[in-house]
Amino acid sequence: MKRSNNDLVSIVVPVYNAARFLEDTIATVQNQTYTNWELIFIDDCSSDNSVEIIQKYLKDDKRIKLFKNSVNSHAALARNKGIDESKGGYIAFLDADDLWDPTKLEKQVKFMQQMDCAFSFTGYEFADEEGKPNGKKVSVPETITYKQALRNTIVWTTTVMFDMSKLTKNQTQMPNVKSEDTACWWKVLKTIDYAYGMPEVLSYYRRSSGTLSANKVEAVRRVWKLYRNVENLNLLESAYCFSGYAYNTVKKRI
Repeated sequence: MKRSNNDLVSIVVPVYNAARFLEDTIATVQNQTYTNWELIFIDDCSSDNSVEIIQKYLKDDKRIKLFKNSVNSHAALARNKGIDESKGGYIAFLDADDLWDPTKLEKQVKFMQQMDCAFSFTGYEFADEEGKPNGKKVSVPETITYKQALRNTIVWTTTVMFDMSKLTKNQTQMPNVKSEDTACWWKVLKTIDYAYGMPEVLSYYRRSSGTLSANKVEAVRRVWKLYRNVENLNLLESAYCFSGYAYNTVKKRI
């Protein structure tokens, strides 16, 4: 059967000094049971040997692609470049230090086709710095709306898939702010009724000490700024959303 770009999954991975993780990143995609994918790396001026590692693999696997930023642009603009370069009927996101279950793409594409949805996300499990799952699993709701998502940042980047027959690339471009992924999910949810959650754990969130998300105080500040500066919520609305965010964040991490 001839493969179609309609079924091609474009996997967008921003890279900045991720050399110690990249072989695992590539393996977690190459080991997928769903093989109709393109793996798009955007190197954001890494100073380690990230580029050399990717170049070694793309010589033998034409599905792997590498684009390099001329100046450091940070995650939002790196992901946006990956979106611009994508050719697939689906777009998935993967952070360079995270991992997938081998059936993730196959099950999620099938789920999206069955549900006829534009935006889906999966359950996930936390893992240690070596990528070993620690048993702490995050259950996700069957659906989530824009207003619900403001109070619950449960949608995690490495679990997200978009159907690009239902969305435009402009819709999925990430705002150039900190917590750009959360801002993007809110942006998309303003244009559709729901995002659909898959309860099965298909992704693994590696909690490494050097990642931005490890700084919980900074994460709180970023979400508050999103309410006030991106969503333009007033103080009362922001406080209401923040109370839900705080409760749900504690709930999923304990």
